[in-house]
Amino acid sequence: RLPQSPHRASGFTLLDLLIALTIVGILFGIAIPGLKNAVARVQAGSARTAITATLFDAQRHATILGREVVICPGESQCVGGADWSQGWLAFIDYNGDRRHGPGEQIVRQEPELPAGVRLRGTVGRPRIVYQPNGGNAGANITFTLCDRRGPEDALALILSNGGRLRSKRAALSAAAACTAGL
Repeated sequence: RLPQSPHRASGFTLLDLLIALTIVGILFGIAIPGLKNAVARVQAGSARTAITATLFDAQRHATILGREVVICPGESQCVGGADWSQGWLAFIDYNGDRRHGPGEQIVRQEPELPAGVRLRGTVGRPRIVYQPNGGNAGANITFTLCDRRGPEDALALILSNGGRLRSKRAALSAAAACTAGL
């Protein structure tokens, strides 16, 4: 029999360490997806705020200045198309050509959306033109805003010709097309 030490050894055994690491791993496994969803929700909310603010700023400038204001996809140039995820530009269209040129004041400019967030407009509606009366030329435009949470969380933002903006759950086909590849 070995003599007992008056001081007992303290510390962790390898088994204690493995159990603790397993518990931490399980907690991270549960928390990480929730954190990713929260981040995606916040980023989509920021994108919604940005497009809404742009629409209202453009409408306000058009009515106050009595000039057409164009909003188009593309952070620095109007690239047209249905994908607004690369950012957008709102400017006062002094010459009426629907393209941003020298001397045309930028009302608002938004950068590319974060990875995992997408904003798609109605196909065939490459820009929005606010007229001095506050309405916008052309048919209604529907934006589909989606993120990596999936199609069930996609949102439709509908802008009427009169300049009213409303939101609702995106149609399943539009939501699926928006989230494809995210």
